[in-house]
Amino acid sequence: MKLIRKCVAIGFALFALAVLEAQTKHPASGLVLKIDPAKHQITVSCEEIPGYMEAMVMTFQVRPSQRIEGLAAGVNIDFTLFTDKTESFADDIRVHPFQSLELDPTQARRLKLMENLMSPTANSEAIANGQTVPDFSLTDQSQRLITLSQFSGKVVALTFIYTRCPLPDYCFRLSNNFGQLQKRFRMHMGNDLVLLSIVIDPAHDQPTALADYAKTWKADSHSWHFLTGPLPEIEKVARAFDMNFYPDEALFVHSFHTVVIDREGKLVSNLEGNSFSAKQLGDLVEWVMAKAN
Repeated sequence: MKLIRKCVAIGFALFALAVLEAQTKHPASGLVLKIDPAKHQITVSCEEIPGYMEAMVMTFQVRPSQRIEGLAAGVNIDFTLFTDKTESFADDIRVHPFQSLELDPTQARRLKLMENLMSPTANSEAIANGQTVPDFSLTDQSQRLITLSQFSGKVVALTFIYTRCPLPDYCFRLSNNFGQLQKRFRMHMGNDLVLLSIVIDPAHDQPTALADYAKTWKADSHSWHFLTGPLPEIEKVARAFDMNFYPDEALFVHSFHTVVIDREGKLVSNLEGNSFSAKQLGDLVEWVMAKAN
């Protein structure tokens, strides 16, 4: 009997070892597009996993021990992808904290100080995911009055720029992201998707300057609007998305926000920083357009 028990134990050990050898794990990261707590699944626009998977949108099963209720669309995560011959699942999910890599440490500290001095209640004014975005009115590059409410029934992507920004990983990248959206969704532009680039330097960025800047991106003025207006109105819109800026000599120090609003005018995601790719932003927009149909 002892010999039988010993053989059984050895058999289980060999089986467990075989399972472990068959199971592989891959460090992964990406932008969350959808959370399904009922099915315990997450849909992620994944970055490439070298030697295993190209960059793509995937839905992953998540182990019940992992809490996913705190995740939200537009959050960057790191996780471990486990696979074997019969299943795959995501585990060890960690929210990738935003760090202002685009600002040097001195600028970052000054921006935070200015935020606290100029708008100590800014965070309390910010719109949360799922809330309706308040209407606003600004003027575009064609000198037309544009309101957010006129795009009811369409998905809106919105960001903040200024045309004199000289750095490639600041406003240029934000505009390039939108340029990629315009190319990817050219058949949907105007009908299903509208892009809004709000300037933070309205003293300089008036419609004529914006029209010239729009030509750089071959922007369709009917579906990609570069918006300017009175500074207090722009500050009000910026505060709604927890976006802060202030002039610093000839430049502007500012945080980075890209916003996606659904067809009902509700905030889906407020992406902070530039750690996401244009493709991941496009995957998020595509999901929001499909979800709304």
